[in-house]
Amino acid sequence: MTPAAERLKKHIGGEQPVFAIVLGSSLGGLADGLENQRVLNYAELPGFPKPSVSGHAGELVTGRLGGKPILMLKGRAHAYEHGDGAAMRPVIEALAACGIEQIVLTNAAGSLRPEAGPGSLMLITDHINLSGLSPLFGETGDERFVSLTNAYDSGLANQMRAAAKQESVTLHEGVYAWFPGPSFETPAEIRMATIIGAHAAGMSTAPETILARRFGLKVAALSVLTNLGAGIGGASPSHDETKREGAKATANMARLIACFTRNL
Repeated sequence: MTPAAERLKKHIGGEQPVFAIVLGSSLGGLADGLENQRVLNYAELPGFPKPSVSGHAGELVTGRLGGKPILMLKGRAHAYEHGDGAAMRPVIEALAACGIEQIVLTNAAGSLRPEAGPGSLMLITDHINLSGLSPLFGETGDERFVSLTNAYDSGLANQMRAAAKQESVTLHEGVYAWFPGPSFETPAEIRMATIIGAHAAGMSTAPETILARRFGLKVAALSVLTNLGAGIGGASPSHDETKREGAKATANMARLIACFTRNL
C-alpha cells in the first residue's frame, strides 16, 4: 500500500465509502451537500497531484449523502498540467487500495449537439482517445493490457438513468472525445470529432477511466455540457464560460447524484 493509500485509509476509518466521485470544473460545490464532512487537502496525501486550474480546489472530502458514506475529490490534475497522461494515477491507485470499488467521474465538456446546449447533463457511454496519450505508458506486466470494451459500467449507467427519471432531470447520453488541451479545439477538430461519432469534447476523464479499469474499479461518468464546440452556431469556448455554465448545472447534478446514492 502506498503512503497516500495508508493516509487515506486512516482518514476514512470505519466509514467505507460506497463510491468515490471526482468533481470537475466548478462542481466542487456538490461537496456542500455532504453531512459529517471531513476534509483532507491533497497536499497531505503523498504523491497526490496539486491541481493548478481555477475551479479545482484540490481537496478530498468524506461524509454521508442519503445516509451513505461517500468520498468526493474536489478537483483533478489534467494531463496538460504535467505532460503526463498518468497524472491521476496516485489518486486512483490509492482509492483502489482502500477498498473503493466504484467511481463516478464528472467533467465540464463542450457539446457537439446543439440540442444538448450549455447547462445540460450527459451520461458518458464510451470515449474516443484523441490525445495520443495513455496513463499506462511505460507500465510493465500484463496488467497494462486493459480491456475497455465495457469501460463505463452498464449497471451503474442504468442506475444513473433511473435516478434521472426519478428526479425529472434531463440526461443526454453520448460518446466523450478526449483532447489533450489546454487550448480549446478548433472548428475543424470539432467537425472531425462529430464525424467519427463523438457527442462531447473535453480534456479529462478518459485517462481516469483507463486507470480505474486497470485497478479494477467500476466507472460511471457524467459531463456538464458548458458550451457548444468551436464553430457550432458560431461558438468560441472560453474557460470563463466553462466555470459559469458549470456552476449553473450544480443543482441538477446534486439532485442526480443524491438520488443515485440513495438507490445504490
